Amino acid sequence: MRALIILFTIITSAGCSALMVGGGTPGGSPYQKDQGSAAQTQSNATVTANVKNRLASDSRVKMFNFGVSTDNGRVTLSGTVDSYAAREHAEKLAIGTDGVRAVENQVKVQSAQ
Repeated sequence: MRALIILFTIITSAGCSALMVGGGTPGGSPYQKDQGSAAQTQSNATVTANVKNRLASDSRVKMFNFGVSTDNGRVTLSGTVDSYAAREHAEKLAIGTDGVRAVENQVKVQSAQ
């Protein structure tokens, strides 16, 4: 009887370990997200590079350090600039880039003192 209880415990705990490893992960886990196709990842990288190039080659904003990330054509801009005009101009440059569907502008304006 004792051997049967031990065997039952081992079998049921082995099934639980699968839940602990990945099957029971909470929402938002990278193991549950659809990471997209390789083509989409390449497209994201291409859009990000194109936006960065436009920002780096524009005389009004090239002196600022922008963070750019892309997810399925949605670009997020980050960083700090010295005026609202520069912030808006960076957003317009990003919106005008091929492959960009939307822009989330998280760029902060910090005045020089």
